[in-house]
Amino acid sequence: MPRISFFYGIGVWMYWNEGAHARPHFHARYSGQAASVDFDGALIAGALAPRALGLVAEWAALHRVELSANWERARREEALEAIEPLP
Repeated sequence: MPRISFFYGIGVWMYWNEGAHARPHFHARYSGQAASVDFDGALIAGALAPRALGLVAEWAALHRVELSANWERARREEALEAIEPLP
């Protein structure tokens, strides 16, 4: 599972093969917590501290196009591209 971004201690990954998951999403980890988040920044599963989830949502809003492109790459089993972190 390639890490596609890292900012403020938050790691962001996207899996190559999610099986039955139909909803485009990524995975974020922070301080021992993990969550699945959609490209609109909404929590799908898991948990993140409110501040961390807010930063993840802000990042997702800024990089929706890049996230969608990586999702398509992942579905084709191609290498994913890194996405800029929050400043």
